[in-house]
Amino acid sequence: MCDVHHVHMVGSVALPDGETVFRTLSQELGPWLKRLPDGETGERGRWIYWQREMLIEHPDFELATDIPEMVLTEWNGRVMRRAPYVRLKAGVDPKSVTIETGYAPAALASYKEFCKLRDEGAIPEGVKFQVCLPTAISSAYQHVAPSSIDDFIAIYEPSLLGDLKAIVDGIPHQDLSIQWDICQEVLIYEDYPPYGHRPDTYKQQIAAELARIGNAVPADVDMGYHLCYGSPADAHLAMPKDTGIMVEMVESFLPDLTRSMNFLHLPVPPDRTDDAYFAPLKQLTLSEGCELYLGLIHHNDTDGDKARVEAACRAVSSFGISTECGWGRTEPQRVPGLIGAYRKLMEGLTA
Repeated sequence: MCDVHHVHMVGSVALPDGETVFRTLSQELGPWLKRLPDGETGERGRWIYWQREMLIEHPDFELATDIPEMVLTEWNGRVMRRAPYVRLKAGVDPKSVTIETGYAPAALASYKEFCKLRDEGAIPEGVKFQVCLPTAISSAYQHVAPSSIDDFIAIYEPSLLGDLKAIVDGIPHQDLSIQWDICQEVLIYEDYPPYGHRPDTYKQQIAAELARIGNAVPADVDMGYHLCYGSPADAHLAMPKDTGIMVEMVESFLPDLTRSMNFLHLPVPPDRTDDAYFAPLKQLTLSEGCELYLGLIHHNDTDGDKARVEAACRAVSSFGISTECGWGRTEPQRVPGLIGAYRKLMEGLTA
């Protein structure tokens, strides 16, 4: 058997509030946790949807009701959501526009709760506070009309990196972990139909973005990436053939990453217990000390969880376990079972 070490929480958790998330995960999974998110509860529960709501209220943006709307589909073609795009209003100079993303205030408030619970002994010492951040490309391709995408990215990324600076300035670096959530970029690589307006240079643009945002995190702050195929209804928006595209993406930005990547999370669909899915991981050149986490835990599938671990072990010698994505969009009654699946697998591996 290979070395299966820690567990990783991707970010969102369908529980009432951050305190409940901190207490529940620490109590049930404390021995195997290295990082602990606040669960992205409340308005952040639908990942970047709250950024769309912010843009709709922004005085420099408007709904683009005169062009075809965004149609979000699952991998099997089922329509998940229809919504008009947002765009800059005519005549607005993009250089004059500022955006308040809201990520820094949310993180700093949650960190205070984290410290209080850690001081009480509810959170184990040494566990880092994990802040999950999206990218400019994510909100651009998900919410913004194609004609406004380039201007939007130029506006949004500096605002987001401003929030990052506020976070790293406001939280002791030894306590902090930054996770970059990479979803739309993966789907652009997969030629996901709603994002079919990708430019010919999309690979270069994505590689530059992922290196740029990684390098913006101070070198003494724990930092990693979560690559994602989406989960608005607990199912992928596109279905990966294997881990090949994700490996290609990581290899594309690593040469320009001037600091260490401390962890990487990749999803594993429930039916992939075959060697072919994991085979590209043999070509992944992670630096020493970078932790690989595989999202192979699925709800109510103990035998499948074990089979996916065994298949992964035939490709890589060491990894941690996780779910495919966050739990913010899952049914709340599934959360205890998912936590139990982590415990059962880790207890079985360490018995």
